[in-house]
Amino acid sequence: MDRNSAPVEGVEHPDHRVEFHLSPGDIQAVRFGISPGHELAHAVRVLLRPEQHPLQWGWLRVVRDRLPRDAFGLLATVIGDDGYLPDFLTAAPHWEMTPDAELAALRDAPLAGMRVDFGKMVVRSTGARQRALRGMQDDPARARRMIADAWSEVWDAALAPVWPQLERLLRADVAVRSRTIATAGIARMADALHPQVSWGAGAVRVSLRRHSEQVDCHGSGLVLVPSVLSSWGCMVLTEPPAQPTLFYPARGVTAGWARDATEIADALGALLGPARAGILLRAGTARTTSQVAREAGIAASTASHHLTVLREAGLITSERDGARMLHLRSPLGEAMVGAVL
Repeated sequence: MDRNSAPVEGVEHPDHRVEFHLSPGDIQAVRFGISPGHELAHAVRVLLRPEQHPLQWGWLRVVRDRLPRDAFGLLATVIGDDGYLPDFLTAAPHWEMTPDAELAALRDAPLAGMRVDFGKMVVRSTGARQRALRGMQDDPARARRMIADAWSEVWDAALAPVWPQLERLLRADVAVRSRTIATAGIARMADALHPQVSWGAGAVRVSLRRHSEQVDCHGSGLVLVPSVLSSWGCMVLTEPPAQPTLFYPARGVTAGWARDATEIADALGALLGPARAGILLRAGTARTTSQVAREAGIAASTASHHLTVLREAGLITSERDGARMLHLRSPLGEAMVGAVL
């Protein structure tokens, strides 16, 4: 999706590899992020070539009939069905990134960078798409406004209805990877990230089809970003001023990942009981005991009991914040929620 990115497809190509060199033993050199813009860009590509993405067919059945035609057509022109994706479509991924923040960053994308991206897309396209991209390159301010409006419309139709499910998968993946780093180290985590990602000589190595590069991450670190919609392979971002970034397929993505909240709650309810399942599902953001009780429609004392059971099972953590106690899903809780998607 970004200036120096390429998907991993087919067999491994050992002669084409990006190596992200990290400081030895520096756990802080690796952090995780979430990118709603990356998900939307690949949602467009899935919709353009649905036959190539069977893991997304359940989601496709949910969203296909409600897409805004004109807005989708504009994004399809910018994104295309393969290859290069422009940098300006996504902000720097981080743990607290939200769809609203992503859209706000797109509306403020630097025009100079957009001209560069459009120029790269023009030389990679032909016919009507090339002519449309040239027009955008000539008036990037107008193009930015139109693309941001289209982004908003397509997001609302295609990903907003399933964002809670999608985000749970992303955060569950990060929770598991983070725990691996803490217990077994960066090398073990990298080796388990994807078949074409490995660790060697102090570097995270990514085999790609068309791109080779040595990237010095000392002082900047490496951002790892799981993805549900680009479930077929990895992509990298290496060009400054962006921080070195590796996008990889999230674990546990199945054709049923877009099931609605009722189905997910039923699956967890069969395991934990309806009340505790509901509390665990809503614990993706920190809540007080009184908030938990109010949302579950139960007494505070009953909520406290359920929270104690979930905490003792390792599914939530509870921390004091002044006079309040805040409850949040643990890495194990994230993994459990992700497993039923």
